[in-house]
Amino acid sequence: VQLQACGGGLVQAGGSLRLSCAASGRTFSNYVMGWLRQAPGKEREFVAAISWSGDSTSYGDSVKGRFTVSRDNAKNTVYLQMNSLKPEDTAVYYCAARTLWGGVDPSTYGYWGQGTLVTVSS
Repeated sequence: VQLQACGGGLVQAGGSLRLSCAASGRTFSNYVMGWLRQAPGKEREFVAAISWSGDSTSYGDSVKGRFTVSRDNAKNTVYLQMNSLKPEDTAVYYCAARTLWGGVDPSTYGYWGQGTLVTVSS
């Protein structure tokens, strides 16, 4: 499956952004979709995941209550709504896909998009 993320940009602290990730090439609903991020000088970090049909979600501790992941299988797209953004949310955000549910290890995702940069100014 090929993934294309977009929606990043520069936003002030407290603001919001919505990331999108369009999938192509395989049956989208066969994949658990995840969002992960990597800040400069840091390891890649799990942000959120959503199950095949969208009925289950999972979030990293640092974004719980602020970020919401959703998907539209008819449009082959997964979204990440980011509210109450903080400077520490600054990172390149990646969408990724895997076939199994569970775990936060980024290495469990077999398919990755190219990443979109989110910069939060203080």
